[in-house]
Amino acid sequence: MSSTASGNDGTGNGYTGPGNGGTGRTAPWRNWSGNATARPAREVAPASVEEVSAAVRRAAEDGLRVKAVGSGHSFTSVAATDGLLIRPHLLTGIRSIDRAAGTVTVEAGTPLKRLNEALAREGLSLTNMGDIMEQTVSGATSTGTHGTGRESGSIAAQIKALELVTADGSVLTCSAEENADVFAAARIGLGALGVVTAVTFAVEPVFLLSAREEPMPLDRVLAEFDQLWAENEHFEFYWFPHTGNTNTKRNNRSAGPRRPVPPVKGWFEDEFLSNGLFRAVNHLGRAIPATVPGIARISSRALSARTYTDLPYKVFTSPRRVRFMEMEYAVPRAALADTLRELKAMVDRSPLRVSFPVEVRTCPADDIALSTASGRDSAYIAVHMFRGTPYRSYFTAAERIFTAHEGRPHWGKIHTRDAGYFAAAYPRFGEFTALRDRLDPERRFQNDYLRRVLGR
Repeated sequence: MSSTASGNDGTGNGYTGPGNGGTGRTAPWRNWSGNATARPAREVAPASVEEVSAAVRRAAEDGLRVKAVGSGHSFTSVAATDGLLIRPHLLTGIRSIDRAAGTVTVEAGTPLKRLNEALAREGLSLTNMGDIMEQTVSGATSTGTHGTGRESGSIAAQIKALELVTADGSVLTCSAEENADVFAAARIGLGALGVVTAVTFAVEPVFLLSAREEPMPLDRVLAEFDQLWAENEHFEFYWFPHTGNTNTKRNNRSAGPRRPVPPVKGWFEDEFLSNGLFRAVNHLGRAIPATVPGIARISSRALSARTYTDLPYKVFTSPRRVRFMEMEYAVPRAALADTLRELKAMVDRSPLRVSFPVEVRTCPADDIALSTASGRDSAYIAVHMFRGTPYRSYFTAAERIFTAHEGRPHWGKIHTRDAGYFAAAYPRFGEFTALRDRLDPERRFQNDYLRRVLGR
């Protein structure tokens, strides 16, 4: 499952122990950040849509709830279950490529990393990506994983069709032309409408992206944000709390040639500084919180400006090996500057010590019922805390600011909102819940998280 910034260590699927072939109790499951756990009654690892259908039907006969888990990268318990856990590691690979239509159909358990590498070998690419690629296709899309972009944003918005196993084991194919009402909702379905078994994405001929990364004062970024957004296909920045500093990133298409970051320089900046050294200073900050503001000032100046040109997925994504907790909210893009200024003022006047930068990205409006960008141009503000560091006071204060600006929380990241809030925040929330009533009247795909965010 996702996380926009969505942390990862690149090592696997969040599963902690072997399955037992469906007999007896299983080992506990936990997510990547370790804050969500479950002990399913049974596990299966289907290798086909037919096996998924059979597993769902058997679970219904046995009175078990059903959840499909991705790679464990959600910070919520969206995939947790005490019933049947469907693991996706055999449901992988590309089914077909239609070059004339510009689409690729892929099994839902395929990791995004493998999909991107396979597409590149075929001379193809997704239009946009989030900043990691360890999630599965279905986990990333079902929770609304997104990147940043002026004209393109979420991965789910690139879906052209999907295959869904519903509560009675039926296989439903949906697109804008077939079962359009399901398609409008299931692209970001939270696992509430069924088990996604295949996804068809729009793809395009592979292209090159040029990245320009450089430090910039926060006041300047906010003053010039509309211009920076308008002039770049993909703009994002990271603000370092306790400072007035940011690191900005602008990605734009390039005619080439390809000039990737040199291997030694890439290792030093992306592995040693951004992961190894960053992990060490976070351990120091956790042990001695008073050091955090000084660490933030040093960190905000540690990375110098750089430019490089490479394949899209190598520019959009980067390794994230330091584990953390995360909250992310989408606010109307026009409200970004005010929201971030309020967040900075809150941190400055509080005793909080925040060692992780705040990530800011944008997405254009889309037509997906529960997309955080549904019906409005959006800006995303993601706050993080090093795992093992108290985070609730920071997140609570940040959430108060985000919700005051009509914020919508990322479905796979920490938040405290419930169905009452979402009914007001999403004009099409009732459309989604009505479809859920039709496709899953007995709540076969229910769990505690969905009960809170969608209602009973």
